[in-house]
Amino acid sequence: MSNRQTRTDVILIGAGVMSATLGALLKELAPEWEVKVFEKLAGAGEESSNEWNNAGTGHAALCELNYTTEKADGSIDVGKAIKVNEQFQLSRQFWSYLVKHNIIRNPQDFIMPIPHMSLVQGEQNVSFLKKRFEALSANPLFQGMEFSDDPKKLKEWVPLIMEGRTGDEPIAATRIESGTDVNFGALTRMLFEHLKTQNVEINYKHSVEDIKRTSDGLWQVKVHDIHKGTTEYHTAKFVFIGGGGGSLPLLQKTGIPESKQIGGFPVSGLFLVCNDPKVVEQHHAKVYGKAKVGAPPMSVPHLDTRYIDNKKALLFGPFAGFSPKFLKTGSNLDLISSVKPNNVLTMLAAGMKEMALTKYLIEQVMLSHEKRMEELREFIPNAKSEDWGIVVAGQRVQVIKDTPAGKGTLQFGTEVVSAADGSVAALLGASPGASTAVHVMLEVLQKCFPQHMKEWEAKIMEMIPSYGMALEKNPEFFQEIHTSTAEALGLSEKKPVYS
Repeated sequence: MSNRQTRTDVILIGAGVMSATLGALLKELAPEWEVKVFEKLAGAGEESSNEWNNAGTGHAALCELNYTTEKADGSIDVGKAIKVNEQFQLSRQFWSYLVKHNIIRNPQDFIMPIPHMSLVQGEQNVSFLKKRFEALSANPLFQGMEFSDDPKKLKEWVPLIMEGRTGDEPIAATRIESGTDVNFGALTRMLFEHLKTQNVEINYKHSVEDIKRTSDGLWQVKVHDIHKGTTEYHTAKFVFIGGGGGSLPLLQKTGIPESKQIGGFPVSGLFLVCNDPKVVEQHHAKVYGKAKVGAPPMSVPHLDTRYIDNKKALLFGPFAGFSPKFLKTGSNLDLISSVKPNNVLTMLAAGMKEMALTKYLIEQVMLSHEKRMEELREFIPNAKSEDWGIVVAGQRVQVIKDTPAGKGTLQFGTEVVSAADGSVAALLGASPGASTAVHVMLEVLQKCFPQHMKEWEAKIMEMIPSYGMALEKNPEFFQEIHTSTAEALGLSEKKPVYS
């Protein structure tokens, strides 16, 4: 059978939230462009974007303590928290635009209002939290945040956590009503449903095997049709690699200079999930604690109310683990085969530096159910083992690269790597990931289509009114935007009804 060969404008690899967001943006900005999507699994949003594979926190730095660090002089650096919050505001605006234009009909199918809280114990941590609260609540982006170290108040906020708590160790929490729980799997599926109506060709069960530059400067993507067992070749002017943990090996295949000296470190995760509806009903918040000493930032323990399949659920975790796979559905050879002559020294340097992290991950893998329950009981003293089961979360691949901080530095965050000419871009890394998808994809547009940004600007401003602006410096505008997005997304007290 002859190999199928086609030519197109844009190829998106991976049917996750990043490709969905980029596809949706491009279809608004350049509706005439031809777009093709290749996904190795049977549907959209089945890997990292899936609702069971991530924490679903609309990351706005309202509760995540690792986004605010204490400096040597005791003051709190809130720079990263402000940055992440600003980025989440862009997502809210774009999602609101989609709702107003009937591209998404029922926002509550993917986003729900839920208070975000930080909870700490011990004198030192309580003093840190109070300083953090003072630094953040002075900022317009964080208005409405409350602080309390009064057990009576905390019992109102989190009865399940305060029930049965003995001992007189100081305990404190901050709470902000404007937090959200986001079902990124549902959002991804909605966006792909929309893209189907926009003449985007979506190919499931198609695995990308190779990416090569052609003599005329285009990119040729070699695709294996898993269903038919055939090979296809597709060329495009622009390729976006949004394959979660699978992006690094594909980026390496492009051979672009920017892909060199980059490695990946896979981290897996588990959550405890509560099976007893009576317990689930007693908690209504996302409550983030402080990571243990030596634990990586993505292992901040948190107890989360989630809305999955229109049902309220309660999850606790994540417990980190180690697996050499780069995707949940990946291969045990992923890590080894990602080591290349150009990144071996970077990887080895990281291995030497991150011995403590490796030891921590191996210890986490070895934890018994009872040991995990002990960690949960630091949050819920009365938790019963039989009420909690386990769910395996998605794989995350942290970026390893050479930075001014040294060779083989492990990066925590999300990063776009693109060719100098903007013809190919890949998304690497993890949290805050999906929450900042709109910000990240705007960065892809700026890096890869600079020649179009001028003509696109008016449309971008229509979709994302605060584009290019710092909201914290424009408190009135922020207030206006926050109110209008809350209304469109059904996050305000009086929920609007959309037909």
